Amino acid sequence: MNTDIPATVPVAEIDTWSDEVDVVVIGFGIAGGCAAVTAAAAGASVLVLERAAAAGGTTSMAGGHFYLGGGTAVQQATGHSDTADEMYKYLVAVSREPDLAKIRAYCDGSVEHFNWLENLGFQFERTYYPGKVVVPPGTEGLSYTGNEKVWPFCEQATPAPRGHSVPVPGELGGAAMVIDLLLKRAGDLGVQFRYETAATNLVAEGTAEDGRVVGVAWKHFTETGAVKANSVIIAAGGFAMNPDMVAEYTPALGQERKTKHHGMVAPYILGNPNDDGLGIRMGVSAGGVATNMDHLFITAAAYPPEILLTGVIVNKNGQRFVAEDSYHSRTSAFVLEQPEQTAYLIVDEAHTEMPEMPLIKFLDGYETIAEMEAALDIPTGNLAATLERYNANAAAGEDPDFHKQPDYLAAQDHGPWAVFDLSLGRAMYSGFTMGGLAVSIDGEVLRPDQTPVPGLYAVGACASNIAEDGKSYASGTQLGEGSFFGRRAGARAAG
Repeated sequence: MNTDIPATVPVAEIDTWSDEVDVVVIGFGIAGGCAAVTAAAAGASVLVLERAAAAGGTTSMAGGHFYLGGGTAVQQATGHSDTADEMYKYLVAVSREPDLAKIRAYCDGSVEHFNWLENLGFQFERTYYPGKVVVPPGTEGLSYTGNEKVWPFCEQATPAPRGHSVPVPGELGGAAMVIDLLLKRAGDLGVQFRYETAATNLVAEGTAEDGRVVGVAWKHFTETGAVKANSVIIAAGGFAMNPDMVAEYTPALGQERKTKHHGMVAPYILGNPNDDGLGIRMGVSAGGVATNMDHLFITAAAYPPEILLTGVIVNKNGQRFVAEDSYHSRTSAFVLEQPEQTAYLIVDEAHTEMPEMPLIKFLDGYETIAEMEAALDIPTGNLAATLERYNANAAAGEDPDFHKQPDYLAAQDHGPWAVFDLSLGRAMYSGFTMGGLAVSIDGEVLRPDQTPVPGLYAVGACASNIAEDGKSYASGTQLGEGSFFGRRAGARAAG
């Protein structure tokens, strides 16, 4: 697949414009949709170029989590105290390279953004799901979707649940409801749409070092043209569906492994066919810089049921390497760092239940620890020592090695033992890319010297904002930041 940087089109080469608008938005997912309606609400004329035959993009596939906090109506109704300061402290603590200004703005504006989303025409259910879960089983409006209760973050910020789920049951497609409401709002505001129309190049005056973006060249089947605009907002998604870009930047996401029973297996890509990185490459063509391109989200959840998290997760040497009660993508990110990206979840008979989502493979049950070590090719005595230490500490109600929370501490000393395979290439991993264009707090695409490219903005999965990697991620961060920073970009682009 193409990884080339498309050339910008000099404005002098444009003979006629198909349209002239204040703002053109490339793509209508959650970020592009929020940018478009915000710009239109500010009085700007807005045109959306959507490559697909319908709006929504990857957003329409998402379950519908929004990471919000600071004291939302759902948090208040369910008795969960939270403040913007505690939310800020958590996001800073969990991020490896926190952008303090963006995190501060996101946290301070979270309640207002929650209200704005509900004003589109729906309401988050004022209910709370208390268990450790990937997706609430019903329409519960609030749950823990990150590492707020995981050490050391639970000591650095007061934990609070911040995963707000739209009232649509099921794991996929809930966010499509929000897209439909954004489409209605956009229509009411006079936003124009061109479907099955792909942006191909940015139109610019001047050079990449000192020029300005003044429009977008497009293609609709065999028809071509160009739109003149004061501002261009790229909201064209990530690059997870571009195997060449994946191989270059996030090879684990495309890594195939030979399995005993299923041949060559690679992680399942969460995205749509148009997530080919073109938006990022167009931004680079105008002088922008791509950043954090090696960052990714990849996961194979070991829960629910949460009782499985009382067990131990070890690498091929029989050593623990992560707190088992971590959010599933944090655990998976640590798996990728282990020798041969191999890991096993071990649970005794008293705590064994089959996973509700069969993402991790049940290998076998073993009567003795020595039998387990031999079957898993773990050095003799290593797993026995790990279990002996863990069980003794669990019996005392502590985990000095990884500080697993007491709710998930239980000695695993009642054989036989069940073993589940968490290894990359054997568990059913899925993921998406997280790098993109460097942008300001208002979505302005930035050059290597951190100055903005005039007239150019980027939002959503093609921009690098708060979401960084699987270790720091919480479900709902991308929908949350995409919609929040999409609104900021739309307002700024409208002038």
